[in-house]
Amino acid sequence: MMIQRAERLGIPWTNKVKEYEQHDWALLWHELNDPNLQYPANYRASFHGYDAGHLCWQAAYEFEVASNAVHSSLFPEAGAASDQALRVGYHQVLQAQLSQPPETILDLHCTVGLSSFALQESFPQAAITALDFSPHYLAVARHEADIRQINIDAWRHALPEATGLADRQFDLISSFLLFHEMPQDATRRILREARRLVRPGGCFAVMDMNPDCEAYQTMPKALMTLLKSTEPFMDQYFSLDLEDELRQAGFDTITITPCTPRHRAVLATVAI
Repeated sequence: MMIQRAERLGIPWTNKVKEYEQHDWALLWHELNDPNLQYPANYRASFHGYDAGHLCWQAAYEFEVASNAVHSSLFPEAGAASDQALRVGYHQVLQAQLSQPPETILDLHCTVGLSSFALQESFPQAAITALDFSPHYLAVARHEADIRQINIDAWRHALPEATGLADRQFDLISSFLLFHEMPQDATRRILREARRLVRPGGCFAVMDMNPDCEAYQTMPKALMTLLKSTEPFMDQYFSLDLEDELRQAGFDTITITPCTPRHRAVLATVAI
């Protein structure tokens, strides 16, 4: 159903997946994959209809086309570019609320590169580190960066709660659609890791679903049940007091701004 709908919208789902399937990923895999990375159980959970969740090639191959198909209901006027439209409101919040343009950025959940590419476009002067826990996503992201001639300074295969990066290294850490896919204990570890990595005066920015928006408050029970069937930790995300958790993690000033009818941007800063 999703594939047929995507094709009707002009999203080249079938052709894009075939293109990826024919590519030789061995070199990028060897370069990017950390074979010693140990995954907690939540990272191996089934997501989005994939038994292997995020840790498989099919999820990586279909990520961009699926994102455009899913978000087209929010931005029908954007058609095949609806995922890009999703990011516009978030980046408008970043540009309006950051006290100065960041020089160093960590994309904490870069997936197949879309969030990193958008950050590079918004902050072209910044050095960007793109991190993800899925080596499949990273390989596709690096491949797409080369095709699109987009410069990302560093690629890192690591868990968002255990990045292995140096303290106080980043002016901005951005997390795009990560936390609704995390159990609460993992979320708390990620928030503390982000606090360790943000420089004084820097910011940790979260873009994710807005549990308080009308769309989720009034969503029919059957539709919400269907949504949760592919998002095993959504109940934990919806019941989490993110603002309080950010304060407990050590952030000082927190602002929450709706950035789409269903999403919010949460900016947590560290005092100088």
